[in-house]
Amino acid sequence: MDIKLLVNLTSRAWSMSILAALHQGIPGRQAPLLAATGASRTAFAASLEHLVQLHLLERNPGHGHPLRPEFRLTPVGQDAAKIAAKIVSLAPDKDEFGLLRRSWTLPVLAITTAPRRFTEIKSDLGQITDRALSQSLGQLEERQWVSRSVDLSQKPLRPAYQAINQGQAISQSIGLI
Repeated sequence: MDIKLLVNLTSRAWSMSILAALHQGIPGRQAPLLAATGASRTAFAASLEHLVQLHLLERNPGHGHPLRPEFRLTPVGQDAAKIAAKIVSLAPDKDEFGLLRRSWTLPVLAITTAPRRFTEIKSDLGQITDRALSQSLGQLEERQWVSRSVDLSQKPLRPAYQAINQGQAISQSIGLI
C-alpha cells in the first residue's frame, strides 16, 4: 500500500474497520457490517462511500436491494483488507483502536519505521499540518508506540521519532517502506 492511498484511506474513521470486517468474512451488507464495526450510521455511511470512491469496494451486481445494497472487495480492496485485518488485530483494546481510527496515526506509524525527524515526516505526508503532526506524535509517544530521541551533539537539537513496541508491529504490517 502506498502512502497516498493510506493517507486517503484513513481520512475516514471507520474505513479500516469495514475493510477488516469484510476480510474476516462478515457479509457485505450494511446491517452486519454496522454491527461488526460499532460505528454510527452516519459515520459508517460516509466511510463506506469513501471506500467505494477509492475503488476498494464495489456494489455486488445482482445482489441486495437497491436501498440495501451488498458490497464486495475489489482486487485492490482485497490487499488493503488483508492489511487492515492485521492492523485491527494488533489493537484489540478499545482505547488503542480509538487511536488507530484517528486520521494521521497509521500514516505517521508507517513513515517512522526508521528514525525520522519531524520535517522529514511532514514532507513525506505532504498535506499534514504542523499541529496535526505534533498532536499525533504526542499521542503515539504517550501510548509508547513511538519513541522520541534527541541527538545532543548537534546544535540546534533535532529530535528523531521511531515506531516502537506495538507501534512498530503496526508499522511493519502496513509495509510501506
